[in-house]
Amino acid sequence: MKSTDHTSQPCTNFQINRRQFLQTTAAATAMAAMPALGADALDLVHGKPKRVGLIGAGWYGKSDLWRLVQVAPVEIISICDPDKNMLAEAVEIASQRQKSKKKPRTYPDYREMLKEKDLDLVLIGSPDHWHALHCIAAIEAGADVYCQKPISRDVREGEAMLDAARKHKRVVQIGTQRKSTPHLIDAKKQVVEAGLLGKIGHVDMCCYFHMRANGNPPVEPVPAHLDYEMWTGPAPFRPYDSLPHLRWWRTFTEYGNGIVGDMCVHMFDTARWMLGLGWPKRITSAGGIYVQKEGKSNISDTQTATFEYDHFNCAWQHRTWGTPPDPDYPWALFIYGEKGTLKASTMRADFIPLDKSAKPIHFDCFYEREKYPEDVTEKAIELNAAPATRRHMLDFLAAVEKRSRPVADIEEGHISTASCILANIAMDLGRPVVYDPKKRIVVNDREATKRLRREYRKPWRHPGTA
Repeated sequence: MKSTDHTSQPCTNFQINRRQFLQTTAAATAMAAMPALGADALDLVHGKPKRVGLIGAGWYGKSDLWRLVQVAPVEIISICDPDKNMLAEAVEIASQRQKSKKKPRTYPDYREMLKEKDLDLVLIGSPDHWHALHCIAAIEAGADVYCQKPISRDVREGEAMLDAARKHKRVVQIGTQRKSTPHLIDAKKQVVEAGLLGKIGHVDMCCYFHMRANGNPPVEPVPAHLDYEMWTGPAPFRPYDSLPHLRWWRTFTEYGNGIVGDMCVHMFDTARWMLGLGWPKRITSAGGIYVQKEGKSNISDTQTATFEYDHFNCAWQHRTWGTPPDPDYPWALFIYGEKGTLKASTMRADFIPLDKSAKPIHFDCFYEREKYPEDVTEKAIELNAAPATRRHMLDFLAAVEKRSRPVADIEEGHISTASCILANIAMDLGRPVVYDPKKRIVVNDREATKRLRREYRKPWRHPGTA
């Protein structure tokens, strides 16, 4: 997955600086892909600082917050996390990064933080099983929200989140930042929209990363710095057996939706965005734990899922073991057309024409190390994703100012997330599912409909209908 520091044509060379942004040729591509970022909106984005709170100060919560600080004059007012060590680290970095140098207030309980009602924006980087309660509470407190993907642990939560956003007229951007990834924006425009693929007949999506944490750590006392009861929240209570941050929690269905919910949601959302797709007509899936049986992990290590549309299918496959069939594209999507194929990932994209006389097109990942040198020294940063997240934040801020829908609006996030959850339901039940988004049921399947809503651990109350 070799990448270069500088993009080569035809990949767009963005700069966030407003004057350069509006004057360069690249602006045309960016404006077309992210219509909320008009000149007026950018003026507003760079106006009065927004008051920001973060819920979930782990790896990606902090990463999202630092990207926001890089592109807009915000003031970090408060940070919430049940882990005192996570809080302390986030507060220290925030005091160094924000212009005021002030240390944000800290809270172990998000309800106490939101009770202040002094936040314009709330970023949510908590584990998936918390997203719905955190997002809805932030919306009801009057904030606009940036929520990490997948938006929810079950379908009913996603429905409730969408309903809350629309009822309270809040802007909710989901962290599916492939829509704001420069080389993918270019690939969409120059290949898909230009008609170079011809009639599209199939989409493949995949992930072959060995990212399924699978060990047998012993049960141990909960460390003093962690409020494990609050961390667990509405999820089933598991004996404490490892630091629940990082990858360990993602390997349990108690907290998330496995590799499909974590990685497929990105690629499926990207395919839908590139091809203008809504809800799939039918979803099938099969898989299980076929190879990595020795550990505690209970998510699938091997799974396929098919999202059916009128004229073609989008097919997903993951394996958390073995080797990828295409080493250059271990986590990717492949759009097959009658005139050629588009390969796309977070690191690169390639159009391969069927006509041997036509020229292939290569798109490189774009980096901004020179403009944002702090990227290079930031702990655990995804350098390839940082430029996309910055643009995603700008799109979010512009939508907040214009009171419009962002590029990764909550509804789009719900469709992508719910479809992946439905794939897991189809796998568990061993049969296809057809979800009706208007009636909010799985058609002719009471058991599948019942699984749209998981049980919450008391005293937490599920926000969706029973």
